[in-house]
Amino acid sequence: MWVSIVVALLLWAAAFAGIRAGLRSYGPGQVALLRFATASAVLALYAIVTRMRLPDRKDLPVIMLAGVLGITVYHVALNFGEQTVTAGAAALLISTSPIFTAIFSAAFLKEKVTLWGWGGIAISFAGVALITLGEGNGMELEFGAIIILIAALAASAYMIVGKRPLRRYSALQFTTYMIWAGTVPLLVFAPGLITQMQVAEPASTWAVLFLGVFPGALSYVLWSYALSRMPASVLATFLYAQPANATLVAWAWLGELPSSLAIIGGVISLAGVVVVNSRGVKETGTSAPLIEPALADESGAARL
Repeated sequence: MWVSIVVALLLWAAAFAGIRAGLRSYGPGQVALLRFATASAVLALYAIVTRMRLPDRKDLPVIMLAGVLGITVYHVALNFGEQTVTAGAAALLISTSPIFTAIFSAAFLKEKVTLWGWGGIAISFAGVALITLGEGNGMELEFGAIIILIAALAASAYMIVGKRPLRRYSALQFTTYMIWAGTVPLLVFAPGLITQMQVAEPASTWAVLFLGVFPGALSYVLWSYALSRMPASVLATFLYAQPANATLVAWAWLGELPSSLAIIGGVISLAGVVVVNSRGVKETGTSAPLIEPALADESGAARL
């Protein structure tokens, strides 16, 4: 089980650097399409071998919405942002998604955010501001960082939308359906992908295929295996290490590091996330915690 956790975390951390490598030859939309077409094929094979049941027709609208938010919007926005933002800084920005989840949950699910929670949200946003400034020229705002925050918003909305179907399906089943649903809209990038594949550097193509097979498919299987043997709230705490892991992988793979200001902002932002997760939400009697750490849905299934 511990091997499954470590391998899954390392593969997800590598995804941020893999995206940057893919963007050297492909457009942001084409990276997303090639990645999740590959992941969809791998998961289809897994579904056939395990005889995974198909979702109920009544659940399809929610699953499709979750796919659009969690795959189409999230990954296209993340890829666009990573055109100008380092992989480590992107991971730091995405780690703010639980903060937006807290706000959405208070607004739409009537969850109670404590004074500590709102304080943690304020701390986290201060950290985000530093990351955004740190990735710009001098003290200018980096537009790519704003785009990545849109990805974090989409991730948070996905968590809210996915709350109901995750009560009816396992983490792996829902992830499979959601990836298939989210890949369909990406087909709009197919003409460009065909053209770009003909002139792309092999290293970029292999990087995107790696994203689809490993962070996009295999890691979900490993994480679901660990999830079946460990409480989701405990398992999800391992995800706090992801920004640091992503930064180290990006340094080893691409030779890039976030700026000092972005790193400081990331530490401040993660401190706010920890406050929100530990003391920010009042108990509501539900069996699962409302807010999981960055890149996790409510079943504990991480999404990079």
